[in-house]
Amino acid sequence: MNTFKIQTTVKAYSYDELPQEYKQLVDVAKEMTKASYSPYSHFAVGAALMLSDGTVIKGCNQENAAYPSGLCAERTAMFAASANHPGTAMKALAIAAYTNGAFTQEPVSPCGSCRQVMVEYEDRQKEPMTVILYGTDGSYVIRSAKELMPFCFVSESLKGLKTN
Repeated sequence: MNTFKIQTTVKAYSYDELPQEYKQLVDVAKEMTKASYSPYSHFAVGAALMLSDGTVIKGCNQENAAYPSGLCAERTAMFAASANHPGTAMKALAIAAYTNGAFTQEPVSPCGSCRQVMVEYEDRQKEPMTVILYGTDGSYVIRSAKELMPFCFVSESLKGLKTN
């Protein structure tokens, strides 16, 4: 038996310390919480996705009374980007959440389904997508979506090849 550690490097910033382009993405993600349709969970999530050409795609969560029929903010942004800007790399994704009358203090992390979609796009474009998680007490910047999902399942996995 072997034991090994999996480590992820996370940079923690106050809002004011964020690089300007990340701060702008966070601002768009925060604004997008207002467009969220979340009458059931009352947990509004906004996302802002920067493409390699500088275009910013907006997303927000969309709930449905039949819960599995809704969609997360991150995936609304990524799917819109892929549909409207095919072949353009996704460089950075900012996520913010608003509930109980305020933005969350701690950064909110994407769900497993969103992480899987992020990794798929990252794998397809052969370059990392930075993930910025906003919270009022600080923001986390993760260099690559794959850092959020070790042992990820990608196209090479289907061939039985090593992916990490």
